Amino acid sequence: MANEAITAEASGTWTLGDLVVNRVGFGAMRLPQQGAAFDVDAVPSDRDRAIGVLRRARELGVNHIDTAAFYFSRLRSANELINSALAPYPDDLVITTKVGPGRDPSGAWQPHATPGQLRGQVEENLRQLGRDCLDVVNLRIVGTDSIAERFGALAELREAGLVRHLGLSNVGPDQLAEARAIAPVVCVQNSYGPGSPPEQDALVRSCGEQGIAFVPFYAIAGAGREAGVLSGADGDALLAVARAHGVSTAQVRLAWTLHRGPHVLAIPGTGDLDHLADNVAAGALRLSDDDLVALDALRGGGVV
Repeated sequence: MANEAITAEASGTWTLGDLVVNRVGFGAMRLPQQGAAFDVDAVPSDRDRAIGVLRRARELGVNHIDTAAFYFSRLRSANELINSALAPYPDDLVITTKVGPGRDPSGAWQPHATPGQLRGQVEENLRQLGRDCLDVVNLRIVGTDSIAERFGALAELREAGLVRHLGLSNVGPDQLAEARAIAPVVCVQNSYGPGSPPEQDALVRSCGEQGIAFVPFYAIAGAGREAGVLSGADGDALLAVARAHGVSTAQVRLAWTLHRGPHVLAIPGTGDLDHLADNVAAGALRLSDDDLVALDALRGGGVV
């Protein structure tokens, strides 16, 4: 599958609240560093190269970028790179950010913000991105406790005009229901991919029924990532599908997630221009019914 002429428009669109986005977007998590994300000892990325990737993403029709203030290395900040590369922002560009976890100036993790700290995190994203209002803010959850107080704090910021739409990250169905009783939820961002257990399909399906975007992360995860890795005979089956289409296994993984429903979006991240083109091109990959049956069989069924 030639990538040169393929843009994000080929993936179709979805609406986050009142914001229309192409279903293939871009995740900024890996931009600030080389190697593993969130490793405080990672080598900072090349700034010009990172900015070039962001600008090329826009040229390829990407209008949905996922980021967070806690995406940074010793010398680089994803938000600062986005601001430098793309501001003044095009009218059609939607930037989704996350709050909840935090990192101190040394890069050390802090598990989650209190309701009172969330305003500071929202304001930090506003400053770094150079915006007066954030398009979408996801509350990133750690654990299974009640989220009512924290999500309620974000709902107040939405009412105050600092945030346009709200979403959730790393949640279960009970937490989604709890949040929706407080304010509208436009997206759920969870770990999900071909290596995920079939029981996760229920939440994907539920989001579609409620008109909520489902946005997988780690959809093309490598070893040790939460989405799971197919190996051995399973990996061979994935490779067979990829070879039949003349694409990479990473592109098949992305295409598989997009086939789970029209409400499923993709936010693959990379610091490499060639990988960026491949990721965007995956939005045009149409898997056959036989392909989908073969890939679903790797998970024990679970077709949505």
